[in-house]
Amino acid sequence: MAASHLTRIMRGKGAGWRDTQAPDPRRGSEEPGCQHGGGNLERTCGTYKVSEESFESLASLWREAHKTLRWSCLFVLPPWLQAWWTTLRSGGNPYRLSVRRGNDLVGIAPLLIDGEQARFMGDRDVCDYLDFIVAPGREDEFFRILLEHLRGVGVALLDLGPVRVDSSVMTRLVPMARELGYEVTAHPEDVSLEMPLPATWDAFLLALSGKERHEIRRKLRRLGEVGPVTYRLVEGRNEVEREIETFLILFAMNRTDKAVFMTAPMASFFRSLAGAMAAEGIMRLFFLHLDGIAAATVMCFDYNATVYLYNNAYDDQFRALSVGLLCKVFSIRDSIERGRRTYDFLKGGETYKYRLGGTPVRLYRCGVALR
Repeated sequence: MAASHLTRIMRGKGAGWRDTQAPDPRRGSEEPGCQHGGGNLERTCGTYKVSEESFESLASLWREAHKTLRWSCLFVLPPWLQAWWTTLRSGGNPYRLSVRRGNDLVGIAPLLIDGEQARFMGDRDVCDYLDFIVAPGREDEFFRILLEHLRGVGVALLDLGPVRVDSSVMTRLVPMARELGYEVTAHPEDVSLEMPLPATWDAFLLALSGKERHEIRRKLRRLGEVGPVTYRLVEGRNEVEREIETFLILFAMNRTDKAVFMTAPMASFFRSLAGAMAAEGIMRLFFLHLDGIAAATVMCFDYNATVYLYNNAYDDQFRALSVGLLCKVFSIRDSIERGRRTYDFLKGGETYKYRLGGTPVRLYRCGVALR
């Protein structure tokens, strides 16, 4: 579906918006995923157009504008958001905005409108952190237009989280909104861990503590003594769509809390996400087989020279052999061999992430009161 448009004129800060038509983004659509109008905006200092985008047009912008916009956040890529929307959407209506000045795309805001509140699309159960997509150096321009637009359509609160401490929300939106006199809150709520990857596997091992290096070597040796060990990478779309079923089986076998987490809608999300991301060449499924049996699996995404450890599972009968940890270690080794720069353990401060070299990145929840 092509993006729809709504023209609004703005003459200076606080002067308000004039609609040529006035759909309300807070109203429900006639059917799920139906597109609302966006907005065109003109200022005396130049011409801005604010348009609502469909998932299809967002995907086109991602492919065409990846060199001009900073698409650095994995969890706001169009295939990710569409997989979430089609399987796990909760309250609110999609309000996916693009901001242009002339022919230049300034930024994208993947939002949901729920009453008088706006928040990011996605949720914290499946999106470790979120952010806006903005052209480098144009953040203040983008956020100024976005805040005025949201005020004009009746949004009273912008509720954003989780966001990284180095996100555009924390580094540009929060200070700018405070300078403009908006009431802003920013509270830490979790951590994500990541580590730079060295050039070689030996360099990675040497960077670990002596105790951890010894433990990894001992566990690898013990695993090899039990039986033949094979390590397999799955990345083609057809193979991923087939092997995601093995991942889901292992996930249910792993722990009781994981089995509870993997509801039918959640399993549908994992299937949809795996196929969509594999189609883009981003999906990586790793399997550790012990004597021909799938003992552990790791679900990763390989994007912008970073490998993201999204989820993992193992057969509980092999717990004593540390197959869950070793499958992660194998994924780190593969990332190094592929020449990736960063390994992102993602949200959560589990001990093993620190032991393998991860350093914490603080995650925040931010609010901007627009009235």
